Amino acid sequence: MQVILRQLGDCIIRRAELSDLIPVMEINLKTLPEHYSDYFYESLIVELPEAFLVAEIGGKHVGYIMCKSEYGFSNFKKLGFVKKGHVVSVAVLNEFRRKGIGKGIVEEAINGVKIKKCDELYLEVRYSNTDAVRLYESMGFTIRQKLKTYYRDGEDAYMMAIEFNY
Repeated sequence: MQVILRQLGDCIIRRAELSDLIPVMEINLKTLPEHYSDYFYESLIVELPEAFLVAEIGGKHVGYIMCKSEYGFSNFKKLGFVKKGHVVSVAVLNEFRRKGIGKGIVEEAINGVKIKKCDELYLEVRYSNTDAVRLYESMGFTIRQKLKTYYRDGEDAYMMAIEFNY
């Protein structure tokens, strides 16, 4: 059963189901140079369904976000070992950008990782993607480090993170 987490005008944001994976993969192919195996998508939807979300308008998939959880050193505390959410991929089709959909799916993913009691959420973003960096900063993410030649094409990335206090 599909439960709408948020409605933005005619766009709904909801948790993804296995039947959403092909449209999600199609959005990924159209919008991002990084691609993943079918199995990888399936593993993420099973691992953290609370933070694998899709955005739809009139039944058409227009965006998605997929996250995973892991344990590791904190991006905020010295010597802290924490449960972290990781935004693996987020995308909105070009013609649907600048309508609040990206912000809405990131905010709902934050809610999803909080349900799983993650201490923080982090992501990598292209150094040149200033619009995304500004969006994440407006949501409380901070740049924690610059990752040299992070992407396959050699571009640097920022690692950005947000900490949760329960």
